[in-house]
Amino acid sequence: MHEDFCKAFPYVDSKIVQFFELEKSPTVVQDKESRRWTRTGPPTLLVSPASATRGRAWEMGDDYIISLPGNHSSMIKFSENDRHGYERVIDVLQDFVNCADTVIKNRLLGNTRSQSPSKPRDTRVNVLEEIRTWADGQYGRCIYWLNGLAGTGKSTIARTIARTIAREYFERNDHIASFFFSKGDGDVGNASKFFTTIALQLAKRSPLLEGYLCDAISKNNDIKDQSLRDQWHQLVLHPLKKLDVTSQKTSFILVIDALDECDSENDIRILLDLLAEAQDLRYTRLRILLTSRPEVPIRNGFIGIPTVAHQTFLLHNIPPSVVNHDILLYLQFKMSIIARQYSLAPDWPGPNIRLTLMNNASGLFIWAATACRFIHEGKRFAPRRLETILKANSGSVTRPDQHLDEVYTAVLTHCIYSNALNDEERVEQCKLLTFVLGSIVILFSPLSCGSLATLLSITQYGIDQTLEELHAILAILSDQNHPLRLHHPSFRDFLLNKDRCPDPKFLVDEEQAHLTLAKNCIRLMSDFLKQDICKVNAPGKFVKELSSNQLAHYLPQEVQYACLYWISHLEKGKIRLDDSDEVLRFLQSHFIHWLEALCWMQKISEGILAIIALESLANVSFLERSGKGLD
Repeated sequence: MHEDFCKAFPYVDSKIVQFFELEKSPTVVQDKESRRWTRTGPPTLLVSPASATRGRAWEMGDDYIISLPGNHSSMIKFSENDRHGYERVIDVLQDFVNCADTVIKNRLLGNTRSQSPSKPRDTRVNVLEEIRTWADGQYGRCIYWLNGLAGTGKSTIARTIARTIAREYFERNDHIASFFFSKGDGDVGNASKFFTTIALQLAKRSPLLEGYLCDAISKNNDIKDQSLRDQWHQLVLHPLKKLDVTSQKTSFILVIDALDECDSENDIRILLDLLAEAQDLRYTRLRILLTSRPEVPIRNGFIGIPTVAHQTFLLHNIPPSVVNHDILLYLQFKMSIIARQYSLAPDWPGPNIRLTLMNNASGLFIWAATACRFIHEGKRFAPRRLETILKANSGSVTRPDQHLDEVYTAVLTHCIYSNALNDEERVEQCKLLTFVLGSIVILFSPLSCGSLATLLSITQYGIDQTLEELHAILAILSDQNHPLRLHHPSFRDFLLNKDRCPDPKFLVDEEQAHLTLAKNCIRLMSDFLKQDICKVNAPGKFVKELSSNQLAHYLPQEVQYACLYWISHLEKGKIRLDDSDEVLRFLQSHFIHWLEALCWMQKISEGILAIIALESLANVSFLERSGKGLD
């Protein structure tokens, strides 16, 4: 195929990118009675590494052989942009798109070949090699803690390890699972589904382990509602110990990214205690790569773990010369893409400017990534945006994240002053920008642009226009149904912390933002909820009989969000309830309707916990009023 492609496109320096599957697909069989063909046969691996490369992997290179954790039907469909493999596919496709105009120009000018820069492969080499050595070690410590400040590249390393080791482990019949925490991102913002997710991934990789897991679930039907400790023992540790008894040497690696993004400090402590128990496994080797910021709960958690069970690597202690070299490689790569795409000089913006950008990054990869995204989004005005970034740098910076804060300030300021607005319109635009961004960073689960607009009672056009210049900070896809996500959690820290946000007009009052969202949730539910919301007209209908499409039709994403999180926003807003407020009026009119909606969403257990939280809020408010009365 590669030879045929090269003959068809002789002017292109081409590469064929091959994908292979990590999960088996049901085979096609014919039903004896209906004579219809269906995918209900024994599962098999349809595209293996050998079939993907035709045994010629040595010719292709690692960057062009990509593993995806799915079967033949699912591996080319990505429901989320943080799915394993998605980013690598996008990188490859973006390289092709970026060099397309250059290829055409070179062909018209008579050139026979065009060179496209490859992704910098020499960044973080030493770190990746050390992690690889640890993962393959026979008697090493079971936990490797990759510890670094915000923006030092922890998540990128975790994704790289998950991607590259997945391919290597697959070829050796070893196994890998991953969980990437993300605050405010629904189920991955907490530990409630951590062990069930990990167990499912490991079981899919090992038929023997899958059998042990099925036995555990059959004996514990309510395991998903049990404590983290019970889930760990029943779903992960005990099945692995059963493998241990067989004396078969089997290797597993577990990649856990951004543990500090887990919303419960107590859960963080419990997870660390439990994961350390993997050191007791003898023949079954479980290696756990864990990344996080050096937050107090995690540092304290490791104090209680024996040193024989973990080792630590401090990213922020890598010599500055090594980090700066990696950042410079990254800047050269990204700037070459911008220069080629917008017909700038081949060496734009020049070695001196790249060195200045490297120094301004102060060792933070997220600074370089944010700056490059901002410049790239400027399109033909990319040079002007580069000047904006350079001017944003001040000489009074005393800590690395101040440089990052200056970039965030420059991006937000550009949004306000890039349009021809008068002073009054600019003030209004700034308020709307802060309101929308403040809402996005405190959401408990991400929403799409359309759902966010409905929740905040803003027009879709208003949201689109407000976020139009913010691709450097937000992952905004053309699909209007795709959730909005931050490129990096440091932007949340910037908006909510007065010590980091130098311009008060961009600073978000977190408590007030939560109260405003709570009121919007109550307003939306009051307007939307009613008896028999899903129009089933049959009290005996089972919840599972309602399809996901029907549920989304009758209870849109923003309404489901409001039903799940309105009380959580009240808690974070530290509201003081009284007898005449809108919370009481909502409960008097729509309490049963709210419970019905939660039932259809299969979230009634979350509703019970929310009611308990609301009762606590009411008790606190009552005690506060009683105390004032006594005074």
